[in-house]
Amino acid sequence: MMKRLNLRSPRLLLGGLLLAGALFSALAGTARADEDDHARAREALERGEILPLLTILQRATGHRPGEVVEVELERDDGRWLYELKLLTPEGVLVEMELDAATGALLEFEQ
Repeated sequence: MMKRLNLRSPRLLLGGLLLAGALFSALAGTARADEDDHARAREALERGEILPLLTILQRATGHRPGEVVEVELERDDGRWLYELKLLTPEGVLVEMELDAATGALLEFEQ
């Protein structure tokens, strides 16, 4: 026999509100982190520490044509790096790491 949920139960209501609050808080934290990442990237570009993303994409697809499916900008040992994933026309996923300041290809993986 199945028991019916009492949707008017204070415990159920409180649990739902707590769950919704936790979810909202997690999503808001992710949005703030994304905003911080964008701000850091914009500031690095304005200071001339990195090349514009369009330049990096042109260089990457010059090494291996494909559709860019993911781009990350990160700082590693004081150096800005772009990490890209491309899907080639043949359907192969390619990963590249480029120096964000010079556009030089540092790593290439198929």
